[in-house]
Amino acid sequence: MTSEMHYRSGAKSLSINRVSGRIGRQILTGSSNVVQSHQILTSTCDNVVKRRAKGSVAALFDVDNTLLPGEASEIRFFRFLWRRGLVGWGELSGTMAWLARHVPPFSLHSLRERKVYLTGKRPADIESYAKEFCQTEMIDRLALQGCAKLDAHRRAGHQLILVTGAPDFLIAPLAAFLNVPTIFAAKLEQHNSLYTGALIPPLPYGHGKREVILAHAQEMDLDLAESYAYGDSPGDSDLLELVGYPLVVNPIRGMRRIARRRGWPVTEWT
Repeated sequence: MTSEMHYRSGAKSLSINRVSGRIGRQILTGSSNVVQSHQILTSTCDNVVKRRAKGSVAALFDVDNTLLPGEASEIRFFRFLWRRGLVGWGELSGTMAWLARHVPPFSLHSLRERKVYLTGKRPADIESYAKEFCQTEMIDRLALQGCAKLDAHRRAGHQLILVTGAPDFLIAPLAAFLNVPTIFAAKLEQHNSLYTGALIPPLPYGHGKREVILAHAQEMDLDLAESYAYGDSPGDSDLLELVGYPLVVNPIRGMRRIARRRGWPVTEWT
């Protein structure tokens, strides 16, 4: 780009100053300025070729307790639906029964794998409530440091990606607000225009994050060795291992110890 602008500037002075004869003699006699310009152009082209060969740089962001510090957005969304009467004791008891049937009982991972409280619900209703929830209870909770990182990566020309186990109907409006074009989130199965409660694999959590990002990196020619990732929990370890610049944010569930063992930097976002 720099050499192209320099070339256009040269062409303009050639016309305005009417020194085409002198410029022509310099070209023919091998003027040092012309040689230098050629070297700059060659160097710039070489750099472009090298960058294209290496692939694009990505910035991969977890959402819950990373960009959104504190309690998981889906738990807060359940309470949001409760206050509006869309879920109640029936959905809560069904969820508890589902948790009790799994080993270990009452593990949060079982909640990630199936959304019992949404079984039989109309997607259009849930998506409408999710947009309202995002506007009223998610945007104001965004970490200032996380937003600053997003802006810095955007200015650097990096590909911005949200990758999270949270439901896609919560993440899509948030990504739109943040102007992040690519998201990987939990996608719910539908049958007869109703949610079944099941998820469409892969779930972007744990090894699932690694799976979806590796596939996306191959498709989009991402250079993961030059890329960045941000996450808070052991469920993000597979994601952080993929990139050259991992950062552990607001570590929970032993993540600080894992970061120390692997030499990953740790920070707090609020």
